[in-house]
Amino acid sequence: MAKDRSQQEDYSGPLKRLLLGVVLLCLIGTFLVWRIDSPRVERFRAQVTDKVVPSMDWAMVPVTATINLLRDFQSYQRLSEQNQELRSELRRMRAWKEAALQLEQENARLLDLNNVRLDPRLTFITGVVMADSGSPFRQSVLLNVGARDGIVDGWAAMDGIGLVGRISGVGRNTARVILLTDAASAIPATIQPSGQNALIAGDNSAAPVLDFLENRELVRPGDRVITSGDGGVFPAGLLIGQVAADPTGRLRVRLSADYERLEFLRVLRHQGTAPVTDPGGVVGPMRPSDTALVPESQGGGVDG
Repeated sequence: MAKDRSQQEDYSGPLKRLLLGVVLLCLIGTFLVWRIDSPRVERFRAQVTDKVVPSMDWAMVPVTATINLLRDFQSYQRLSEQNQELRSELRRMRAWKEAALQLEQENARLLDLNNVRLDPRLTFITGVVMADSGSPFRQSVLLNVGARDGIVDGWAAMDGIGLVGRISGVGRNTARVILLTDAASAIPATIQPSGQNALIAGDNSAAPVLDFLENRELVRPGDRVITSGDGGVFPAGLLIGQVAADPTGRLRVRLSADYERLEFLRVLRHQGTAPVTDPGGVVGPMRPSDTALVPESQGGGVDG
């Protein structure tokens, strides 16, 4: 075994040197051929190039693929940067869109407040809703107007469409509004067109109950409900809502005010109904003949 290894080493050394010499001679020959300036050699070089170069396309495929891969990677990097910029811009646009929607809704509510038609004798003050009660058993909101603005307990509060509630508790800078849905709320109302009087009683649900109807047969779902002005607390004619029937058949009021978006409320300054001090003056002045008859009848009774 040792002899065979020595023989292989003896043959491999000269073969390597021989191959190296042949390669060097080929390179030197190629160099000389490419350096010789002769028409015949030039034609030979052209023929060799035509034969060898087209068949070397396979060797350029990895190089071309690598270059394309680098270009694609650079393009992907640019696309990723543009995508990040677009996402950032989209977030800013969404924030602007939300702000624009809020401003649009706020503007619409303010326009609704301005379009409410009230008795010209009534004046009002508009307040911003600061907070709600946060309790399912007490339906109320807090306004940023109070005693310094002349707010008085019992005044009516409206949104851009209908009655919301009444003032119940006044501080110097704030006032609390008890909503019509609160269990402590009871508002005298009139149902049109029948003219029936009723009481709108809250029960902490979205639709207050319609109680104490004079004649239920004259009331239909969809009838208009307004304040009656009884008791002198609320002015008459303020819109409350429409009559509706629940699944049990009980009559309720579908409120016109948008309780889901209470941001601005209009507090109506109402000093109450003027008391009647002269009942005869309501009917009309007495005639002179009537005034003459009254003392005579009274006098005759005394003399008799």
